[in-house]
Amino acid sequence: MMRPQSRRLIAMLLAPVGLYFAAAGVLSHVPVNAGWREPADGVTIYLASNGVHTGIVVPVTAAGIDWRGRVRPSHLPNPASAGPWLLFGWGDRDFYLNTPTWADVRPGTALSALVGSGQTLVHFEDFYANADMRPLRVTADEYRRLAEFIENSFAETGDVIPGYGARDVFYTGRGRYSALRTCNVWTGNALKSAGVRTAVWSPFPGG
Repeated sequence: MMRPQSRRLIAMLLAPVGLYFAAAGVLSHVPVNAGWREPADGVTIYLASNGVHTGIVVPVTAAGIDWRGRVRPSHLPNPASAGPWLLFGWGDRDFYLNTPTWADVRPGTALSALVGSGQTLVHFEDFYANADMRPLRVTADEYRRLAEFIENSFAETGDVIPGYGARDVFYTGRGRYSALRTCNVWTGNALKSAGVRTAVWSPFPGG
């Protein structure tokens, strides 16, 4: 039989986890920019998700923003693959580089990311929009604010790091990853910066 001291210790350890999931469940349903409405005309972007990680898909050029000055086709292993859409994501450096597939996820790598890492990356993938993604239309001004947020996620060094295949690369990122600021929180913050309706805080894709 488990001793009372052991039960109390387990309860103390599990309490923060329970609070975390409870807060995520509540705050992911509380909106910010609640009055925002999708415009009739503007720039179409997409929200992409693999069920765990989210990212933002934007056109190569729109509303005066040309991403080819930041993410050049020559950075890709196969420059000829460059298409009309770009997928941006942000996350922990070690997790990104050491988990090319979900089968490669290790508890130590995941725990290190959640505790907090001072090194992050921006993941860039040459992308083709498809029906599985969530389309979202924003005004030109909203799009420029979104683009500014993404641009500010790049570190000044601009180091290019090989990705997983012929159509993606990583760039040195800015900011600290943790359980409170996950890749999905980054996506939400990008939408907030543009003035788009989204969740107050959602560390998981559903928000």
